Amino acid sequence: MQFTIERGALLKALGHVQNVVERRNTIPILSNVLLSAERGQVSFSATDLDMEIVDTAEAIVSVPGQITAPAHTLYEIVRKLPDGADVELKFAAGDDPRLSVSAGRSRFALPVLPAGDFPIMSSDHEGVSYQILRDDLKRLIDKTRFAVSTEETRYYLNGLFLHCLAEDGSNYLRAVATDGHRLALAEMPAPEGAMGGAGVIIPRKTIDQARRLLDDGTGYVDMTVSPAKIRFQFGNASLTSKIIDGSFPDYGRVIPKGNDKVMTVDAGILSKAVDRVSTISAEKSRSVKMTIEPGRLTLSVRNIEAGQAVEEAEIDYDNETLDIGFNARYIMDVMGQIGGDTVELRFSDASSPTLVLDPVDNGVQYVLMPLRV
Repeated sequence: MQFTIERGALLKALGHVQNVVERRNTIPILSNVLLSAERGQVSFSATDLDMEIVDTAEAIVSVPGQITAPAHTLYEIVRKLPDGADVELKFAAGDDPRLSVSAGRSRFALPVLPAGDFPIMSSDHEGVSYQILRDDLKRLIDKTRFAVSTEETRYYLNGLFLHCLAEDGSNYLRAVATDGHRLALAEMPAPEGAMGGAGVIIPRKTIDQARRLLDDGTGYVDMTVSPAKIRFQFGNASLTSKIIDGSFPDYGRVIPKGNDKVMTVDAGILSKAVDRVSTISAEKSRSVKMTIEPGRLTLSVRNIEAGQAVEEAEIDYDNETLDIGFNARYIMDVMGQIGGDTVELRFSDASSPTLVLDPVDNGVQYVLMPLRV
């Protein structure tokens, strides 16, 4: 195998695929990237057995062929080469097989493993395929992924639940994430061809990788969703992943419908005030008490060891006084997703879930479970 490729194109492709490769692997081949050169282009593949990413780039291919080389090492070499350099990669079998990487006066020789040992994820021909605008997919991910659980015991919460549903005569594509203490929901009109597809739980790592790829281009993403896998096609790059085999909880039951105590407040002011008073909260609970009364919100924290903090803010509220507590980090995470200046919080009582709405985006909802204070 032998080909020459511009350094920028090589760096971009390797940057996409090397994120999938775990730093520590018990299976050596999984630390490598598969290089496949043929007919004026090179494809780069990496996998962790649950997810596979493939990216292609134009190259001058002198000798078609395949080989695998250490992903992170190759990426770091290319990253440090001069901008605009032409990079030649060459491999020839022999007593001491190595991948030769050369650019200008720089020469590197990397260990290799046979391409035949590299695991390839099988394609799933079942399922539905549709196109979605990159900006729409970004929104679904950004508005919800912060609520994905990191608790391994409830593995079915370790991902984003993506599904289609018909409601009030319209079809929607909806993303939902929850860790049991908070819930984030974002929806959009269902793209053409999306209805009828399986509801799938996309693993957190897959969502993070898809989000990175969304930044490298414009236009549409082609998606294929089956009961076992999901596939994203981003121009030259494709991402295929297994889905989490489990049942996502009936989240609709925890979204409050009758919360009638409505508070409107500046989202930025609330977030910064919560951040300030939570400085002295107990690290584990990070609890902040809210005292809500007509026209005024009082945030307070009392910590036996660190002291106490109080801050007030103006609000639009005309109901009975309410004392309720929340995890400070959860409030700030939600405020970070609010698109406009103000946010609307709807309460029932101090022990019931609170509904958080964005006045400028009707397609998102957040639920926060209160803490005892």
